[in-house]
Amino acid sequence: MANNTVANIFNAPELRKRLLFVLGALAVFRIAAAIPIPGINTEVLRQLFQAHQNGILGFMNIFSGGALGRFSILALGIMPYINASIIMGLVRGAHIFPALDRMHKEGESGRRKENQITRIFALFLALLQGSMMTFAITRISGDTPAVVNPSVIFFIATVITLAAGTMFVMWLGEQITEKGVGNGISLIIFAGIVDRLPSAVMEVVKRVQTEEMDFFMMLVIFVAVAIITALVVWLETAQRQIPVQYAKRQVGNKSYGGQTSYLPLKIDQSGVIAVIFASSVISLPLTIASFNQEAPWAQKILSAMNHSNFWYMLIFSALIIFFCYFYNSMTINPSDLADNMKKWGGFIPGIRPGEPTKNYIEWVMNRLTFCGAIFVCLIAVLPDFFREYFRVDFYFGGTALLIVVGVALDTVGQVQAHLLARNYEPLMKGSKRIKGRWFNVGQ
Repeated sequence: MANNTVANIFNAPELRKRLLFVLGALAVFRIAAAIPIPGINTEVLRQLFQAHQNGILGFMNIFSGGALGRFSILALGIMPYINASIIMGLVRGAHIFPALDRMHKEGESGRRKENQITRIFALFLALLQGSMMTFAITRISGDTPAVVNPSVIFFIATVITLAAGTMFVMWLGEQITEKGVGNGISLIIFAGIVDRLPSAVMEVVKRVQTEEMDFFMMLVIFVAVAIITALVVWLETAQRQIPVQYAKRQVGNKSYGGQTSYLPLKIDQSGVIAVIFASSVISLPLTIASFNQEAPWAQKILSAMNHSNFWYMLIFSALIIFFCYFYNSMTINPSDLADNMKKWGGFIPGIRPGEPTKNYIEWVMNRLTFCGAIFVCLIAVLPDFFREYFRVDFYFGGTALLIVVGVALDTVGQVQAHLLARNYEPLMKGSKRIKGRWFNVGQ
């Protein structure tokens, strides 16, 4: 079955072209992420990130695909754009600016205008975050400074370079979404995480060889990762199907309806979006504090928000739950679903059409979202328990695993959709529609 799918991919020219474009774009991203900003002592940064590989710096370095650890031209990554999207969504959801609401309802043209505003806002955030990060890295002191010549020219050039890197990653992600397969932003984050996984596995094997970890513990860790992966796959594919019955309608000599369909509601409707949003929000203050560890305010933040600290787990989990509900409220409108059912003569058995149907869908959605969000939170904080009690020195599972599995499932689903559409094309080309029916007329 898998071999047939792979063969079908290579036999579909359009799909093959899209996949090659994705691979090429991700290769460009990885090459650019390896280019450090001039004037940076990369050895000092390497030692700093190695000393804090289990802290927030190590997490952010893996999340950026190693770009932050090198302080490369893509060190900011896509985070400013994600933060801009979050703020725009919150502002629109709170109905603070009526113009945004009207723009959102204008259809495709309105969405283009909204995306343009988001890009401009992302540029502003990139300049702001780049300024804070550049200032922070110039404050790293020790036997050897992190910046060779921390002048005003260096500061301005670095901030502009970091902002330009964010705009490039944002543009590259949009190109992948438009000309490739899958969500471009998610695939870029996916590529950064996957790039670090082989070295993480080799680190565990090396610890076993040096007898820092026994062989049995290594097996327990890999079995745990396999079980967690299976649970994540189940979570991302699990659905609650609400039965919808359509009443029979007589139109002329034909009758329509009288059938039962289902309204599918995923347990984790937001997928990896909620995890990415939560990671983006919590990473900004922690990243700035990590580069100013000698400051009293930074020490308080880092102490309170350590990965093994209860407050970090609580705040991170609260952000995930919030963004799960926020995403669902932005993508699913129970009122529209209830109105469409009523319009086409559909109803949920035992539930009256109209307002009761809307309330029932909301009731089901809220409980599904809560269960899915709690499950995501448990998986996201699980690596911290492994590091705390089993002394595992690499960041596996959790947030990274949720993103990797979620993006992989979404991309595979889109590939299958392309293959399914291609299989229907020959049937449609050799058919002709006559009086509402399709007839085969040959090639």
